[in-house]
Amino acid sequence: MFNNLLYERTDEGIVTITFTREKALNALNNETVRELEQALEKVKDDNARVLVFKGSGRAFIAGADITEFKGKTASEIKLFSLVLQKVLNEIELLPIPTIAAVNGFCLGGGCELAMACDLRIASNIALFGQPEITLGIIPGAGGTQRLPRLVGKTIAKEMIFLGDSIDSKRAFKIGLVNKVVETEDLDSAVNDLAKRLATGPSFALSQAKEAIDRGTEMAWLDAIQMEANLFSLTFTHEDMEEGVSAFLEKRKAQFK
Repeated sequence: MFNNLLYERTDEGIVTITFTREKALNALNNETVRELEQALEKVKDDNARVLVFKGSGRAFIAGADITEFKGKTASEIKLFSLVLQKVLNEIELLPIPTIAAVNGFCLGGGCELAMACDLRIASNIALFGQPEITLGIIPGAGGTQRLPRLVGKTIAKEMIFLGDSIDSKRAFKIGLVNKVVETEDLDSAVNDLAKRLATGPSFALSQAKEAIDRGTEMAWLDAIQMEANLFSLTFTHEDMEEGVSAFLEKRKAQFK
């Protein structure tokens, strides 16, 4: 179906999209971005409960494909930036939990894609960074906006101004990743997390995601009013009935 992606779905509703341009360290070229956009539409059609991103070989995604930059005009590059931003925004706005399983190089556009996910699990050999400044350019797929929101302005400026990579240990320390595991344990750690999320109350998870993502961009009083609205909505869903019944009956909830 795709030339640069592998799309898989389990019976539990866990969709995994794997980037497969191993020789190019999974760099994002125009074709890959178009395929990713198509894959995200399929995610919605498949009623996925969790979405996982992986990279094959030695990289998660090593950045944008620089070979496609040569000879491009500023207007052509702006269009590429806007398209990639749109796709990453679609990832961020999905109403389901998204996980980046970072196995190696996670640079430039790769780091920007990982930051568009809800959760990031990294192997102990993963490397993160926004190295665009070393090419005389800046991040163009949300990096200047998502990175400071995740790690703070001071550290974001250090990473973007210098363009240096950081290891997974520091990425965890600054809050860029949720967890670091040994390379050989990455798949099992991500699968365990995905399964736990997939068997959880999907409606409540979607409301929690919306409350966090929208609320952090709103004034405090508006944000807590929105939280109250979303909180009350969860009481209209069958998952609430099951969760409360399971608690009172001292059994494990079975969410549909």
